[in-house]
Amino acid sequence: MFRIEARVDKERRHLLRSRLREANTAASPVLRALRGTPDERDAPLHLWALDGAGDLAGGLVGRTWAGWLHVDHLWVAERHRGAGLGSRLLARAERLARTDRACTAVRLETWDFQAPGFYAKQGYEVVCEIPDYPPGITEYTLVKRLR
Repeated sequence: MFRIEARVDKERRHLLRSRLREANTAASPVLRALRGTPDERDAPLHLWALDGAGDLAGGLVGRTWAGWLHVDHLWVAERHRGAGLGSRLLARAERLARTDRACTAVRLETWDFQAPGFYAKQGYEVVCEIPDYPPGITEYTLVKRLR
């Protein structure tokens, strides 16, 4: 007999994550080898572009883990779009991930109305397409190998 509860519980969330990590480590030789190495650390990577007045013109928020850069957010203020700032931010993040953190690849998600074409021009390839996520929108997962 089980009782199922639907409520936010940070302590149980932490316990669940810990137990899942233990189970995954036991089941995967790759994850076992990763444990205790510098690559195991999930490390933030943030870049900020400021205009002449010191206002935020754009930025990139991501993180590195297991030799991958995951770009969570990339944004450029409308008045600065088309000037190459997004490309510069992305290239800088890729360079830092590759040279300072030994990353070999990047992954990110974008919606169909956002920037799939922009990422394709930067050398990214679509590896997953999820239609209607959310309804009426397609989400793409893209990856790029770093050289």
